[in-house]
Amino acid sequence: MRDHRRSRRPAALLVATALAFGTVACGAGSGSAGSDDPNTLEVWTRSNPDPAATYERVFAAFTGKTGIKIDYQPVINFDQQLQSRASTKDLPDVMINDTALMGSYQSQGLLKPIDPASIRGGDEITEKTWASTVGIDGKHYGIPYSRQAQTLMIRKDWLGKLGFKAPTTWQEMLSVAKAFATKDPDGDGKADTYGMVVPGSAQNGYAAWWGASFLWQGGAEIIAPDGNDTYRPAMASTAAVHTVTWMKDNLFCGDNGVTQPGALTAVTSTATNFQDGNAGMYLTGPYNIATFDQTLGKDKYEVIPAPAGPAGGDVLADGENIYFGARTGKTAQERALAAFLISPEGQRLAMTGENQPVVRIPVNSTLNAAKVHGDARWSVVQRAYEDASEQFPNAPDFAPIKQDTADALNAIFTYCGGDVRSQLKELDETLAGDLKDQDLLK
Repeated sequence: MRDHRRSRRPAALLVATALAFGTVACGAGSGSAGSDDPNTLEVWTRSNPDPAATYERVFAAFTGKTGIKIDYQPVINFDQQLQSRASTKDLPDVMINDTALMGSYQSQGLLKPIDPASIRGGDEITEKTWASTVGIDGKHYGIPYSRQAQTLMIRKDWLGKLGFKAPTTWQEMLSVAKAFATKDPDGDGKADTYGMVVPGSAQNGYAAWWGASFLWQGGAEIIAPDGNDTYRPAMASTAAVHTVTWMKDNLFCGDNGVTQPGALTAVTSTATNFQDGNAGMYLTGPYNIATFDQTLGKDKYEVIPAPAGPAGGDVLADGENIYFGARTGKTAQERALAAFLISPEGQRLAMTGENQPVVRIPVNSTLNAAKVHGDARWSVVQRAYEDASEQFPNAPDFAPIKQDTADALNAIFTYCGGDVRSQLKELDETLAGDLKDQDLLK
């Protein structure tokens, strides 16, 4: 049995090991200047410069409407900086960050609970989307801001050249991937193309993040509710064994060239083969559409629903929530900002403009992604989110669970001779330890 203790991430340890709070890029201000001014909110996002410019435009519009100033901090090393601020009990007023982090933040006491009815426009967010902000205690700890779901990006010019249609099942996808890898779809006479791009590294949980859609399509779960607000590990199930075995045998082991070289050490920043033009498909998020349009060309690929497995075509959905820092005293101003961010005006501003959008699928149900983006491909993404998607469980601290699952999947796909059933049983023992650490194991 692997020692599950290596994956524990209690708040005290994170605070003790966090980097000292250093300089971060800033927009309307710097440091925590907003803390002492009741009419200024300090707002953090996890953003590089391009999306940060979109946030700047959104916040400027909010200030223009309300007079409430925003001390904006686009922070790249978000979690390290947040833990450092938590250690001084001086949290940002508002944070916009991943949905999957809510359980971790809430378990550390970093967030205020939120009543959806207190947020103007909250009734324009669907129950499904609000449900992803409920903590272990049944209270909401985030306000939905942006959602997205994975779809399959595929080279339509290669499909046409090789006489294939867009795949709708795993077996069709596998046949297309093998053809992309072996039949010279780019016509250069060289064996230099690959079937699909996979960010399969264990680093930061990528193998579990990418592999989750396949698990759900195969009828498997990583952890499953067990009643009374508890969970059980579920990766030793028959469905999980069959799914992981299929992935190992068909995508990673054997000399079929389905995945790009180095797939099991690749993360999203290094898995560039699709945009580089030498891989034919990529199961990924819609944030890549703008990049692929620029690098590959909009005419060369299409966006389609993920091919279905034995249990259907569900894909991973994720996104960002608006969080209110615990023990900050600006509730009215925070609610005003949240109301603007989820309003049709705020959502449109965040979806359009010259810089990278920070809202993909709008959480405001009065908006249609394809109409706002002016691009019919976004309807594929919106339908995937609304009709065929799942999210990682948001109430537990899912970070150690995702990481341990990624470690196990990466090892299974790397060492092809192992016994999948026994390896997944070992993973379940590790996941049981993770759940026990959080008092979530029945």
